[in-house]
This record gives sequence, structure tokens and C-alpha cells, in this order.
Amino acid sequence: MAEGQTGSTVPRRQLGRNLRELRNRARLTVRAAAKKLEWSEAKMWRIETGQTALRSLDVQAMCLVYGAPPDLTEALMGLAKETKARGWWHAYGDSIPEGFDVYVGLEEAAESLSMYESDLIPGQLQTEGYAREIIRTHIRGIGDAELDGRVRLRMERQSLLTRATDPLVLRAVLSETVLRRPLGGREVMAQQLAHLIYVAKLPNISIRVVPFEAGAHSGVVTGPFLILRFPLTGDGVATEPPTVYADGYTGGLYLDKEREVQQYDAAFDDIWKASLGEQASLRLISEVAGSYENG
Repeated sequence: MAEGQTGSTVPRRQLGRNLRELRNRARLTVRAAAKKLEWSEAKMWRIETGQTALRSLDVQAMCLVYGAPPDLTEALMGLAKETKARGWWHAYGDSIPEGFDVYVGLEEAAESLSMYESDLIPGQLQTEGYAREIIRTHIRGIGDAELDGRVRLRMERQSLLTRATDPLVLRAVLSETVLRRPLGGREVMAQQLAHLIYVAKLPNISIRVVPFEAGAHSGVVTGPFLILRFPLTGDGVATEPPTVYADGYTGGLYLDKEREVQQYDAAFDDIWKASLGEQASLRLISEVAGSYENG
């Protein structure tokens, strides 16, 4: 099938991952589930690995067998409708209830992230105070309970960087603008930059800064983005294809065609070369942090 017809595999992979988790929670083997659904085991494998699109009615039948709650069933049925789209343009398709975050599932499955940020500290590196300010600004009129829940989720996601087994490998390049934009006030920014310096000491985290004097580089054209890569099988094959994600005001853009990923790989390499080395970057972060503390 031609590339233009296949579209993105992101929604299929996300749907398969959730259905596999539901089956495991129901303590059903692939064989047992296939028997209940009157399907072949091969079909079950194709569904759970995101190899095939799925009708929403089939998803409903699987959720019924697995004992999924109604809200999750609704979300997965909506996601099934998106698997037939040529492109996967938004984190929340029109038919997917808000709160069902496709990106979070991909991030949990990833082995490494390479990212560029031009305006904000990445969510994976934010302090609670900084995250609270960003979320409050993004969602005008948000209630305290929802705000607390979103901040808590963002903080919980960061545990991927410090888990005992195979912590997520993170390479982050920040524009100097990110450091000097005083979101939340001086105290919040001083704490945020001190946190960057702290986490940069972890062996799986590399943080670099592109200084103003670097001039033109690929990030000026691409804007913020990140590239997710996934673990390899015993045969050295990636469990899932690399995926580019770019967050937007109304949703996120997902790209996973080989040509698209290669373009963003090249862009990241160019931005990385334009950035300061890690020690020089930490000195700049420390200098700007000092200006917030003493200003």
C-alpha cells in the first residue's frame, strides 16, 4: 500500500496498546480472548500490535468481554474511528473524549526522547509551580480541582526519568528565550532553573541551550518538537516506529512516516550543533537563575 494511503499508525498503536492492557487486566490469554470473540489468534495479535484498523463496533465487543468501564469504552471506540484517517493531526480527535491523551501512552512506551523547545520548559522538566502557571494560562477559567489533577499528571509523568529500570533517555535543547521568559515570577523561575541544573546531573538526561548569538538554525523553522524512539526486540527491531510529536494550542501533530522522521532527525542534529555544550549550557542556566534570585 502506498505511503499516502497508509497514513499514520499512531492511533492504531495506541488503540492496540490499550486493548492489550484491558485483556491483561481481565486475566485473559490471547487464545481465551480470541475464543470469546470468535476471532483467530492472528487477528488478536494484529489488533494489539497496531497492524490493522478496527471498527468501533469490534472495539465495543472487546471492551464488553474485558469488562471495560463505559467512559473508556467510549474513548476507545472514538479512537477506532480515527485509525482509518489518512493523517493523525490532533491529540483529541472530534470523536475522542477530552482527557484521553494519546501522547501520554506513547511517552510511557518510549525508550528515548529528543526535543527542542523555543518558548517553554518541556513538561518532562517542569517544576510544580511552573507547570501550574502554564496550565492556568493555557486553559482559561480552569477550576482548582482540574488544575490540581493536570499538574499531578504532569509530575507523575516525570517518574519515567527516574525509574529504577531503564529510565527514559532525554536529550533536550532549549532556546535561551525559555530561560529568560519570567513565567510565574522570579521565585518560580529561580526554582525552575535550579531544577534544570539538578536533573541535568542524571546520567540519562542531557540539557543544552541555544544562545541568542547562535543565529539561524533549523529550530527557527520547525518550532518546538520532540522525537520518540521505542525499545528494540531481541532481534534488534524497534517495537514501534519512531514518532515525531509537536504540541499545539488546539492539539498535537503526530508524524511517523520514515521520510518525515528523517527530516526532523536532521533538524534536531542541526539544533544540537548550534547549541552550547552541556557544561556551558549549565553555566548559562545558573547565571540566569542567579539573576532571578538577586534581581
